[in-house]
Amino acid sequence: MGTLLKPKLMMTYVMLLLGIVMIIPFLFMISFALKTPLEMTQHPASLFISHPFMGNFETIFKHKTYFIWYFNSIKVVLGVLVLRGLLVTMAAYAFARLEFRFKNVIFMILIAKMMIPSDTTIVARFLLYKYLHLNNTHWAIILPAAFDVFFLFLLRQFFISIPKEISEAAIVDGCSHYKVYYRIILPLAKPALVTMVLFTFLWTWNDFASPFVFITDMKKQLLTVGLSYFQTEAGADYALQMAGAAVAVLPTIVLFIFAQKYFVQGVTMSGVKG
Repeated sequence: MGTLLKPKLMMTYVMLLLGIVMIIPFLFMISFALKTPLEMTQHPASLFISHPFMGNFETIFKHKTYFIWYFNSIKVVLGVLVLRGLLVTMAAYAFARLEFRFKNVIFMILIAKMMIPSDTTIVARFLLYKYLHLNNTHWAIILPAAFDVFFLFLLRQFFISIPKEISEAAIVDGCSHYKVYYRIILPLAKPALVTMVLFTFLWTWNDFASPFVFITDMKKQLLTVGLSYFQTEAGADYALQMAGAAVAVLPTIVLFIFAQKYFVQGVTMSGVKG
């Protein structure tokens, strides 16, 4: 028993050390956000704060477009979550529970799409969105993100892990596939759904390339690109950027605190069956 505990104890220490290392950039962000521009010029950079300076946050809160960018990011994230939640869950249910011609072939083609980096299609997407008059609108970001093959695979694996006898019994009792989908499968798949929501929020909230390329109006811009605008507007004011980033990261922290239990459970259970 003692020999089994030692590897687990060592792994715990290793994970603790990695956690400390990963939190250091976050601590530097908070430290820099509470420093004056003069203190930011000190070399080497110090993590400690002698006198917290709140002027950076005051500048952020008084900025004419910062909270417009914030609202735009929230609107885009909610749009992606709603559309992806509908399309991906329905497609995953179809691949997990329904039988139709070329099901496996279609699924493998979709999985193969994951090997194509999205950056390689950015020029083609720009021309397509221009033809559809989607450039400089939030739909240029929401619509392409409405369907994601990674989450299709994740949810399909989770749906397969749910005993088939449950849905079959419901169908025998007169339930349609639609009722089985939203009354039985979705409630049982809460961990996987929360995982999809968490990842979707993180990826959409932190996306820089798409709004940078497809949105040109600064009042329609998202928060990630808006933060980089501080450097252009105020010179190399990294303290101001760090203050804006500190406020921007709050929704992510709150979401992860409430969703971490389901997140771990969803990732571990999605690979039970192939």
